[in-house]
Amino acid sequence: MAWSRKQKDDFIRNVFFVTAISSIVALALIMIYLFIEGLPIFKVTSVTDFLFGNYWYPTDDPPDFGIFPLIMASIAVTAVSSMIAIPLGVLTAVYMAEITTRKVRGIIKPIVELLAALPSVVIGFFGMVIVAPFLQQTFDLNTGLNLFNASIMLAFMSVPTICSVSEDAIYSVPRELKEASLALGATHCQTIFRVVLPASLSGISTAVILGMSRAIGETMVVLMVAGGAALIPTSLFDPVRPMPASIAAEMAEAPFRGNHYHALFAIGMVLFVFTLVFNIVADYVSEKHKQVGASTL
Repeated sequence: MAWSRKQKDDFIRNVFFVTAISSIVALALIMIYLFIEGLPIFKVTSVTDFLFGNYWYPTDDPPDFGIFPLIMASIAVTAVSSMIAIPLGVLTAVYMAEITTRKVRGIIKPIVELLAALPSVVIGFFGMVIVAPFLQQTFDLNTGLNLFNASIMLAFMSVPTICSVSEDAIYSVPRELKEASLALGATHCQTIFRVVLPASLSGISTAVILGMSRAIGETMVVLMVAGGAALIPTSLFDPVRPMPASIAAEMAEAPFRGNHYHALFAIGMVLFVFTLVFNIVADYVSEKHKQVGASTL
């Protein structure tokens, strides 16, 4: 039986609708399960003690479920890695989109995208066997597995994401904006920093937030190179234990549906809130600085 064009269009539309609904339902079920398993911990400890307690000893008697050191470690690692990754990613994107030749861009862009596909365990292994001994010898440290090492490795992971998305945003800036700037006597550099970058701020902001979200949610790298100490960091070279590392390291040994088990799911809830806030901020910034044609600059 031959299908009419309308029947084919309706079939394709329904396939996409079912796919989209399936994805949303799956994500919603994961979120609901996360909260169902995480909320029971607050029968044992208060929300305030859980979020702001300084001691994470879930297997002691009595146990301590304070995750403030884990939160501070996640924030510190994300902040330091962002300070490294954002300038590198954005400036590399500017170079590829506005400065280099089309031929060189054709070589660099696939390399950057290939780096984005590197497995996190490979990056973590590189941090353990190459970067950690280098940091330990160079700065005369007790261990090279620390906040700075984790930040470098997370920055290495975030740069390709920031660079690739930013480059697409910069490359899509209307050509007439650049031509108008150059026609008014601005140099190429002035045009880049006063016209192109402001016009592409929406896409660059999204790229930065995506990179930061990847850094704060990354598990394998921080598990391998952050040091694993649940302490509030006071130095770049202190060993730390971010939230994802705690979940990955302790979930296998936590008794099923015990207090430790529920506490780890509650950490997942906090991590979920962090990434949700990042995405809301990215959406707000993207909409606020959205470039519609050349007239909104």
